[in-house]
Amino acid sequence: MPKYYLTTAIDYSNGDPHLGHALEKVGADCIARYRRLRGDDVHFLMGMDEHAQAVLQAAEQHGLSPQAWVDRMAETFDGFWRRLACSNDDWIRTTEPRHHRAVAALLERIATAHPDDLFVGEYEGLYCVGCEEFKQPAQIVDGRCIEHPTRELVPTRERNHFFRLSRYRDQLLALIRSGELRVEPGIRRNEVVRLLEDGLQDISISRNRQSWGIPFPGDPEQTVYVWFDALINYLSATGYPEPGYERLWPADLHVIGKGITRFHCIIWPAMLLSAGLALPREVWAHGYVQWDGAKMSKSAGTAVALGEAIDRHGPDALRYFLLREVGFEADGNFTWERFDERYTADLADGLGNLVSRSLAMLAKYRDGIVPAAAEETSLDLAGVEACAAYARAMDAIDLRGGAEAAWGLVATANLYIQQVAPWALAKAGREAELDVALAALGRTLYRLAVVAAPFIPGKARLLWLSLGLQADGLGDAWPTLEHPPVEGLATTRTEVLFPKPASV
Repeated sequence: MPKYYLTTAIDYSNGDPHLGHALEKVGADCIARYRRLRGDDVHFLMGMDEHAQAVLQAAEQHGLSPQAWVDRMAETFDGFWRRLACSNDDWIRTTEPRHHRAVAALLERIATAHPDDLFVGEYEGLYCVGCEEFKQPAQIVDGRCIEHPTRELVPTRERNHFFRLSRYRDQLLALIRSGELRVEPGIRRNEVVRLLEDGLQDISISRNRQSWGIPFPGDPEQTVYVWFDALINYLSATGYPEPGYERLWPADLHVIGKGITRFHCIIWPAMLLSAGLALPREVWAHGYVQWDGAKMSKSAGTAVALGEAIDRHGPDALRYFLLREVGFEADGNFTWERFDERYTADLADGLGNLVSRSLAMLAKYRDGIVPAAAEETSLDLAGVEACAAYARAMDAIDLRGGAEAAWGLVATANLYIQQVAPWALAKAGREAELDVALAALGRTLYRLAVVAAPFIPGKARLLWLSLGLQADGLGDAWPTLEHPPVEGLATTRTEVLFPKPASV
């Protein structure tokens, strides 16, 4: 069983989660669930980034100690991800002792392997508290950070520890161009390559006398820079530096937002190269969720509360909408109108209607038992083709394409019912033909329960159970999709999967 170590960016503890966070988490969860279906030994990591100045400021504003504040934030974020059915295997927090040990160990390893990669100097520049980063001219528009245009940049000068990032420019270019370090999608890879071609500056990796953070090894007056600290979480969660961490490392996929590619595709790999550790195999940088063309963010405020969006049609519906409508590559818009339209068309009138009709006909004409009719139909051929297209898309992390393949089969099955008209076959006494049609629908529901599970895990499980199958069998069903073993199953009519709201 091949190992598949998948991570998301850890969430920053300075405010509540929004739809942008949700897109990343449900997208990564969709990938994790799909890889499990394909038989991989998945280890899925999520967590919290709990240090730095902005977190300290947020705690002070709420009258709490930093630890009490991050404890509250961790509970809030974890609660939302549980509501959205995220199946992460680990939840790391950068205030944990295991993370502190790993940060110190990596710095020590760099100091041993390449001692001149770490040095002390002075830094002066414009600092964005929102990004926790000194900004380069290309990252500033009209005197503001392009990621946090509502915040003032802070002129800062201090003595710091530095990392010799410039040394790794050529090596990183070669690794990314060769595909040894995959940066996807292509538009993000091109952006990272351009950054590297423009040259790299050495970076400050400590902050002077901050009261909330990891003390810099050997220099108690300095705190490890939050981004240097945070990136190491992916390694901390493997048990590094203890023996056996190689069971998980290197990461197979880092899922991040497009605004932090510089950290994950340049700084993080350079840190690992300096330490003599393996690089992650792939970084996927998704786009942003927008409202009226503007990025949703904590600092700018959001027009949509995450809890409200979940409550609208349920967690599975929001998962589906984000991955099908917004997508996992470019920026995409969220509007209530499109959410309602997609819910009605794809979920209520699409999958929900197909499941209700098929189970009702099985109950009416065959007492709920899927007939033993092995004759292959046009619907079966469409099902096999849809599963193959789905696999191609999901292997390429084309989550929208995966959803389109699955729901294309939904549309085909609903059309099949209209064309074959099982009710007319029953009325005419054409029992053998009716068996063929009902068996084909049973096989289609089986296929759909499996391929829909990464997107709508809760409702897919209900569909699976309604077919008379055991819940623990869904995760092992991928090899059976070509010939679903449904003959003789005792189906039950389930609750309406996606009820139509009377009004929204």
